Amino acid sequence: MNRQWLYAKQPVGKIGKDTFQWHEGAIPVPRDGEVLVRTRMLSLDPANRAWMMGKTYRDALEPGQVMSGFAIGEVVEAKSGGLKPGDIVEGDWGWQDYAALPTRRLTKRTTDAPLELLIGPLSVTGLTAYFGLLEVGQPKPGDTVLVSAAAGAVGSMAGQIARLAGCRVVGTAGGQDKCDWLVKELGFDAAVDYKAGGVFRALRVACPNGIDVYFDNTGGPVLDAALSLMNLKGRIVCCGNVSQYDVEKPAPGPMAVPGLVVTKRLRLEGFIVMDFYDRRAEAEARLARWISEGRIKAELDIFDGLERAPEALIGLFEGNNRGKRAVRV
Repeated sequence: MNRQWLYAKQPVGKIGKDTFQWHEGAIPVPRDGEVLVRTRMLSLDPANRAWMMGKTYRDALEPGQVMSGFAIGEVVEAKSGGLKPGDIVEGDWGWQDYAALPTRRLTKRTTDAPLELLIGPLSVTGLTAYFGLLEVGQPKPGDTVLVSAAAGAVGSMAGQIARLAGCRVVGTAGGQDKCDWLVKELGFDAAVDYKAGGVFRALRVACPNGIDVYFDNTGGPVLDAALSLMNLKGRIVCCGNVSQYDVEKPAPGPMAVPGLVVTKRLRLEGFIVMDFYDRRAEAEARLARWISEGRIKAELDIFDGLERAPEALIGLFEGNNRGKRAVRV
């Protein structure tokens, strides 16, 4: 049997359990040129919600489709060259036990690492932090780097990479416990609880010399505050806009654009991690070394059971995760 979560209906405001529908059907049979994959790990990401809002870098989700999601799985049957039963592969085949996919839509994983690391820190999550910070942000030793949603999957990695690059690192997170964790466990120099209010004042204290690089995962009030504190020729890495995903009506953009962007000669640049996949092997090897040496802590927040995927994603937007959230199927 192939258990699936379908995308049932477009949410108005926050996602809920009725956004998804459980379905059970037959295991698909691969055709020539395809492989049958059994899901082992399922990644949960803010992008899951963004895909419900309309076309982005991929087509929008439509009600009745299998809920989309990045996954790690094991090849069960292959009717195509290049892959064989037992191979570990990754791809976007959604919230289901099994999928039959063309080989070109899958990436074989050869890294000798646990699946829990392959689902995020040594894949899309870690690569997003790595390339976003180092290639788009271009930090220099001594720079002040601000990271929003710093206790999340990408933010926690980006902040630690900035620390390895010789920067002063400040993060924002929801709640004092998360802020304490960033400083005491991950080595951030300071952290600001955005839920406590007064974000601009708190960031001005935490960043007395201004901000050189802002790794933006949230948009919203933190972006507004950061724009005013950016130093001349600062760089803003536009990675996500999570503060505006799970709401009924997204807020308007910051009033400081384009004014402060012009006067401070700022650079705002968005990116998609796949833009850098020609250098993926190099980046993954470096990330794996940092993790094995203990220079980066890869925090994992794992739920057991496909049936818990909606619960886990809803909780992600309630801010009750720390690090990478995933489902072990």
